[in-house]
Amino acid sequence: MIPNTLTDDLGSVKIKMTNANERKRIESQLEVQPYLERLNYAIRSGSTTIVFQIDRRVDENRFREHTNRFTISKLFPNENPVEVLKRELAKLTVREYIETVKDTLFPNKSEMRVFGKQFEGKDVFIKFRIELVSIAHASGNNFIFVMLFHFSERDFKDSDFPYKIS
Repeated sequence: MIPNTLTDDLGSVKIKMTNANERKRIESQLEVQPYLERLNYAIRSGSTTIVFQIDRRVDENRFREHTNRFTISKLFPNENPVEVLKRELAKLTVREYIETVKDTLFPNKSEMRVFGKQFEGKDVFIKFRIELVSIAHASGNNFIFVMLFHFSERDFKDSDFPYKIS
């Protein structure tokens, strides 16, 4: 159990908010695994639109090394960013899961999942959400919104990953 946390009926750990517009929690492995399966289904379906926020307003005040644009171009030069994201998101595992975030400014949007992974010996922060279109409203594609895919501003610690196996 993580100090200063509460657990709900599903075993999810509630974590104290660090951003006034976000509620963060740790989902159980039994919740994260089906989410990753839905992610892979959405990617394989061929009817999924991936939107990547390559440039973000907050990046104006960040070191360029910690921006989406820099990270993608550094790690995957001459590759289509959307194709890179399809490939790399499909490889994510429960061991790389960090947390789940609900943006309270957009309560009707699904929660975002945060993962961390190493590329070329550097930690990369990945944050995204999946919006699967229901059959009843299948007028459009499934949708994956990738907000973050950038070098982390700090080194990851094992304690950042609730399901990492040492």
